[in-house]
Amino acid sequence: MNKKYAICFNPEMTNSVEVKEDLSKILDKHSLEYKVLDIEAMTPGFDFVFVIGGDGTILKAARFYSDFDTPVLGINLGRLGFLSQTTPANLDSTICKILNGEYKLEHRMMLSGGGYSALNDFAIKGSSAGRTSRFALQINGKLVCEYLADGIIISTPTGSTAYGMAAGGPVLSPDMEAIAIVPICPHTFSARPIVVSAKDEIKIVPCPNNEYTVAVDGQFVFNLTGDLVITKSEKKAILALLIENDFYSVLRNKLHWGVSPAKI
Repeated sequence: MNKKYAICFNPEMTNSVEVKEDLSKILDKHSLEYKVLDIEAMTPGFDFVFVIGGDGTILKAARFYSDFDTPVLGINLGRLGFLSQTTPANLDSTICKILNGEYKLEHRMMLSGGGYSALNDFAIKGSSAGRTSRFALQINGKLVCEYLADGIIISTPTGSTAYGMAAGGPVLSPDMEAIAIVPICPHTFSARPIVVSAKDEIKIVPCPNNEYTVAVDGQFVFNLTGDLVITKSEKKAILALLIENDFYSVLRNKLHWGVSPAKI
């Protein structure tokens, strides 16, 4: 049976329409069945989805298609493009690799909390700008500590190279089953990021006289009015990765990790 493909693009991004047209021509050349979708109007029913945009666009598509076990492959139009696998300049060769099976599928762990799913992270912050807040952290019903900080990030391994890393958290291999907990600008030297099992239940308990907001993958924001319980989601996002793009090569090429300084 022939596979059904989709091209999902973000029309608000520069050059996205042009790249969508170029990709459509390539799929037509290979006589493939496909449908073009706006990122704000995604639908199920496909075997493989090409996503044109930045990491935010890919996150949104990956979360949506996790409900249908559909793999997504990112074509980068953003700056870093950590989740993407190719660029507009390499579309022809990328499609050939996909059709020849020169790719792998990674099932990425997600988190669930407050009625939302996150592929990257939940970021809890005090809603009053310019002041710190207290955050009580419980794991499996046991008090771990209270943070006096600007916020706290609860991150998946995929999200460990995003906001969590920028806040000084650890980089986790994406195939791990673990959760990183990273305080943002803590007001004590003893507050350090920790990594716990994906089986653990994490609870953020509001402290009196504090107000909080929660950002999910940096895209959904809601006010925290009670305890926030975060656990491993039953769903997994499926990312299609080109064989040559292993995790550590992406760290070196996009984040310049472990690269010696250039000679003067």
